[in-house]
Amino acid sequence: MKNEILWSLRLGFSTEQSKSIEKLGIEDFLKQSFKASYNTTVPDLLKDSPKTFEDFKAIRKTKKDDPEKSKELLKQENQTLQELKAWWIEQIASNEFPLREKMTLFWHNHFVTSSQKVKINYWLFQNNQLYREEAFGNFKTLTKKTLQTNAMVRYLDNTDNRKGKSNENLSRELLELFTLGIGNYSESDIKNGAKGLAGLGIGKDGAVYHPFFEDNDSIEYLGKKGTLKMNEMVNAIFDHPKIPYLLTKKILQWFIYDQPKDELIQYYGKYFKKVNFEIEPLLLKIFTEEFAKKETSGAKIKNPLEYSLQLIDELHIENPNMNALVYFLKQQGMDLFNQPNVKGWDGGNSWLTSQIYLQRNNIADMLCNGRNFNRQKSAMENNVANKQSITPTIDWNPSENNKGIIKGLTDRMLFTVDKSSQEDFEKILKYDFDPKSPGADNAVLRLFNAIVKSPEFQII
Repeated sequence: MKNEILWSLRLGFSTEQSKSIEKLGIEDFLKQSFKASYNTTVPDLLKDSPKTFEDFKAIRKTKKDDPEKSKELLKQENQTLQELKAWWIEQIASNEFPLREKMTLFWHNHFVTSSQKVKINYWLFQNNQLYREEAFGNFKTLTKKTLQTNAMVRYLDNTDNRKGKSNENLSRELLELFTLGIGNYSESDIKNGAKGLAGLGIGKDGAVYHPFFEDNDSIEYLGKKGTLKMNEMVNAIFDHPKIPYLLTKKILQWFIYDQPKDELIQYYGKYFKKVNFEIEPLLLKIFTEEFAKKETSGAKIKNPLEYSLQLIDELHIENPNMNALVYFLKQQGMDLFNQPNVKGWDGGNSWLTSQIYLQRNNIADMLCNGRNFNRQKSAMENNVANKQSITPTIDWNPSENNKGIIKGLTDRMLFTVDKSSQEDFEKILKYDFDPKSPGADNAVLRLFNAIVKSPEFQII
């Protein structure tokens, strides 16, 4: 696999950007990615969706007054959530420089808020848009802004955190999962942090402190003393010597290595602190330096979205069924806006269980045989025909012989090809293959189908 192809997959969701990386060089490509425009508009699908907690309470009131109407309103909101997921995948798939969306997805899985708990789709969108806007910004700034979102204070129960009746969920996860990691704080810091966050609850345009519920007692938090609130607490966290390393490790895991070496985490973590927790220079350093290294491929299992969008791109599927793709991602354990818990998706080996691998093979069969993503479970698991047909096509060089065509495809899609796999591919596309025959394209499609079912295709 060419290095430019590998990094097109790592920095996006397909090989589509590989030519730009080759032409511009990795550094200029990254700089263009950082500056690329993005969608700043609220999607029309949220037009009639509740925007405030008062709007949401009105639906709940309807449940008492008119149960049937309430049921219909809740059904509409569930449909809106599905449309929001499909909308986001469309943003990802259509972006010329998809790195911002890939980083938005990273923040989405770092500062987790789940639809099952938050309920209000507009708040989920607000967080999604915040992560898009601040994708390459300052980690400290983004941490503060995230704590001031209605989605976060609702998801981590800070609406129940008030003076004399603490709820420590947000205080704990702020330290454990969002910033420092386990072992770098005390239970006293969590308890005092809950006091500092007491009263931070839902507001009209974002989370605000409600004076009646605030706790204004003096606390000690990570060595700082005083009447500390959210901003002062985050400042104290970012003065901690261990602050750079948790996020640096997660970025390395998200883009390059499922199991990054500790020396890499320390090396890039120190640089992260040096640049005052700015994401853009950190990414630039990591990507340019790791790009220059040889033999880094095969270090990370593709997540379901990376796998799916690469298939769509390689097969030139012009109108994929995005709603059905949303369902497929859920089957694969990557339900957007609805991670299994506050830790988010585990990634790594969890993306390649035997069930997930089977589902991937089934969907490859469907697409290669001209059937679009299908929401029906039976179509995913049993390969039942889909009424919505597509016309899959593969880029290949008809002037090559069978070995040349195999090499062209495997160089584009696999980081390594062993002798056994090569022999299997040559059984599909035999030595007497005629590229001018009427069935040539179908034969290459069968080869492609076999390639994407190999374990090596699941890895970048």
